[in-house]
Amino acid sequence: MGLWNESKRIVVKVGSNTLTHTTGKLNLRRIEVLAQTLADLMNQGKEIILVSSGAVSAGIAKSGAAERPVTLEGKQAMAAIGQSELMKLYDRYFSDYNIKVAQLLLTKDVMTDPVRQKYAQSTFETLLNMGVLPIVNENDPVSDDELTRFGGNDILSAYVACLCHADLLLNLSDVDGLYTADPRKDPLAKLISRVDRIEDVQGAAGGAGSDRGTGGMEAKLTAAQMSVKAGIPMFILNGQDPRILHRLADGEHVGTYFSAARAKQ
Repeated sequence: MGLWNESKRIVVKVGSNTLTHTTGKLNLRRIEVLAQTLADLMNQGKEIILVSSGAVSAGIAKSGAAERPVTLEGKQAMAAIGQSELMKLYDRYFSDYNIKVAQLLLTKDVMTDPVRQKYAQSTFETLLNMGVLPIVNENDPVSDDELTRFGGNDILSAYVACLCHADLLLNLSDVDGLYTADPRKDPLAKLISRVDRIEDVQGAAGGAGSDRGTGGMEAKLTAAQMSVKAGIPMFILNGQDPRILHRLADGEHVGTYFSAARAKQ
């Protein structure tokens, strides 16, 4: 498709539900397939930035905790434990395809402070020019207020796409895209394949995400609004099989596409 061919720099966001089993533990097979898929896209000449959830789930599995913590402090502790575990897995799987990875942990104030924003942009550019895959997450262990928290990786991915002047944002979720209603509650809900005006579909957003993640369709629509305002189209795609990105590259229309005016950044 023309959009895919024109898109060199692509931000891929993957949520906790995509990376974990229903038990809350990491889905190693899916992470491996994701690594293989993104490595192949990089071999095609694409610059990929991965915004990855899953640190808290990795921390829970690593620590042997019986259940997901409910306090902010508990979640921050699990994220601190899980970040290294998650990166170890990514490094292992991507190295099988000769892809080097780098970790960037961001807080929202990086985006609002001009000096810090400039340094962040420079780091991304340098890594991409080196052929390295940046893997981004919110710096959960030190983010505790509205000044430093993004409010989930859906929002973070839009910030990163804007910061890096991406050509395309791909949001991998546990649903096929945006529906007219919640498909898990309404059997008559229909997939919306294209959105040109986000105001027309905000009533279909629903509420928060699952117990394994912080996002939900409302957060994804906010991310889409931020992205398209910056001239960056976005897709919501079902990430249960990350190879769906190959289908998109081959010209198949999958998921929900949010159009944007492709203004020169």
